[in-house]
Amino acid sequence: MNGAAFTSYLKHQAALHPSMTPQDAVKLCFQAAFGAEHLLTDQAKAQAVLLTEFEQTPPRKITVFEPISAEYSRCNLAAWKDLQLPPEWLCQIFIHSASAKREKAEVLFREYLEIVAACADQALLPFTGASWRRYQESYLAGGVRPVHHSKPYRLRERPAYRVVKRKYEQLLPVLQKLAAIPAPAEPKIIAIDGRAAAGKTTLATLLSQVLKAEVIRMDDFFLPAALRTAERLAQSGGNIHYERFSAEVLPYLKKHGSFSYRRFDCGLMDYAEACLIKSSSWRIVEGSYSCHPAFGDYMDCRVFCDISADQQMRRIIKRNGPELAELFLTQWIPMEEQYFKAERIRERADIVIK
Repeated sequence: MNGAAFTSYLKHQAALHPSMTPQDAVKLCFQAAFGAEHLLTDQAKAQAVLLTEFEQTPPRKITVFEPISAEYSRCNLAAWKDLQLPPEWLCQIFIHSASAKREKAEVLFREYLEIVAACADQALLPFTGASWRRYQESYLAGGVRPVHHSKPYRLRERPAYRVVKRKYEQLLPVLQKLAAIPAPAEPKIIAIDGRAAAGKTTLATLLSQVLKAEVIRMDDFFLPAALRTAERLAQSGGNIHYERFSAEVLPYLKKHGSFSYRRFDCGLMDYAEACLIKSSSWRIVEGSYSCHPAFGDYMDCRVFCDISADQQMRRIIKRNGPELAELFLTQWIPMEEQYFKAERIRERADIVIK
C-alpha cells in the first residue's frame, strides 16, 4: 500500500477520534499491518470475550466499519448492536479475518510508523512530532508488539470494536436483510444470482463463513451436451439443467438433514463425484439462474450481483484468458442478459450488490 493511502486512513481516524495519542497511533499502525492475529491464539476464548463485551456495550448510531487500511477495518460493536445483528455473526467474521498471517507485516508496520511521524510534523494529528518520536523510541525499545489504547482515548472515545478484513463489509446489507427474517423451523435459503464475474462466488463463500451455511453451486448444473439443442438454448435460462436441480436439490433445501446431488463437470463434460450438502440452518444457492422461475419462490432472500460491462470483461479476461473471454462475450453473456431481462431478475431481488 502506498504512503498516500495510509495517510488518508490515519487522518480520517484522527478526525473521528481527536483523543488519539502516540500510543493509539501505534495501535492503529499495528492493526493496519498485522490485522487481529495477535488476539486469536484461542478461538473459544476470543469468542467468549467478544460476546461479553458485546453484552456490555450499549447500542449507538455510529459507523459500522471504520477503514484503517486497504485490507482492514474496525467494526464497531455499538453499531452492530444498534442494527440488531447477531454477535455470533461478528464472531465468525472476526475469526476468519484473523485466521491467516500476513506476509511482510512488520515491514508495513514500520512504514506506517514513518507516515505517522511525517503527519505529526505537519500538524495533521492531535499530537506533535516531538511527542511522537519520544513515544516511538520508548515503544521500539521493547520490540514490536501490540499495545492497548491510551487511557484518555478509552475514556473519551469508548472504543469497542474488532479488526476485520474489509472484504466482509459488502455483506452488511445482506446480513441486515437476513437478521429481519423470522426464524422458521426449517433451514433458511439465500439465492445469489447475477452477472458473470460480478462476485457471486466470493459473496457466497464469505456468507457461508459467517452463517456456517452450506453452498449449492449452479455451475454444477451445467447443461449436458446431449440437451444443448437450438430450441433449448433459445429458452430463457435454458442453458442450465433446471430439471435436474428441481429433482435433486429443490425438494431437500428446506428440510433438515443432509442430501447429495450429482455434480456436472463442464471441463470433462460429464458427471463427476456427488456433492454432499450437510445439515445447516442456512443454505446458499449461488450462481446465474439460481432464481430461475422454474424453481418458484424457494428462497427467503434474493441477492443480485451487478457489474458494469467494462469491468465485467476486464475480470473475465484476467480470470479466464482472452480465448474464453470471447466465448463469454459472444455466447454466455448474451444468454444471461436475455434471462435477466425476460425474468426481471435484478428488479425482483431483495438486495443488489454492486
